[in-house]
Amino acid sequence: MKYMFTIIVPVYNEEDNLKRVENELSKYLKIASVSTTVLFVNDGSSDSSLSLIKTICQSNNAFAYISFNENKGLSATIKAGFDHVDSELVGYIDADLQTSPEDFNILLEYIDSYDMVTGVRLNRKDTFIKQISSKIANSIRRAFTRDGMDDTGCPLKVIKTEYAKRIPMFKGLHRFLPAMVILQNGKVKQIPVRHFPRVAGTAKFGLRNRLFGPFIDCFAYLWMKKKYINYKITESNE
Repeated sequence: MKYMFTIIVPVYNEEDNLKRVENELSKYLKIASVSTTVLFVNDGSSDSSLSLIKTICQSNNAFAYISFNENKGLSATIKAGFDHVDSELVGYIDADLQTSPEDFNILLEYIDSYDMVTGVRLNRKDTFIKQISSKIANSIRRAFTRDGMDDTGCPLKVIKTEYAKRIPMFKGLHRFLPAMVILQNGKVKQIPVRHFPRVAGTAKFGLRNRLFGPFIDCFAYLWMKKKYINYKITESNE
């Protein structure tokens, strides 16, 4: 079956969350506004995540997976997912399910008029330190990229696949997805989405890689922006 939309789920040591992920995404697939499939990207998990993913995919035709031989980080999993899919639209959601799959339908309402629709987390249920560090990191990123985005860390996005596949790989990529679509002259829209507390597992990002990582990655983005080649084919005889 050819699906319109693929949801990428990056997974790194999320064994305590995967049953809930299966349940919530299975429920969403029944109400999705377009035909939708799920792609797990296992980031070299050292727990039982891969085994659980295989079991899920064996019992659900709309679920599939790819797996890294070792941990490569969130940006690598997202990029690998982008490269792997063949649907017209692609998105992603974190395995901690602090955002709801149901809100994909809200984002999908706008995708015909935009090339990327990204969530903005309302009433965040994170710790005070996490919220403040995220706010500072977003401010730093906006100052460098001028992308106008309020919450690039929100793990709920829908992108036209043709734009996603043209995004080059670099560490920290996940913080710059809107900026990289804008760099392609794409149109991006922000939409408020719900946010929930993490109920299982542990966060994979600490204070250090929420603040220092984004700051350093901004210089990589500026280099990328200066060197980026953007083109659009208008004619072909093929």
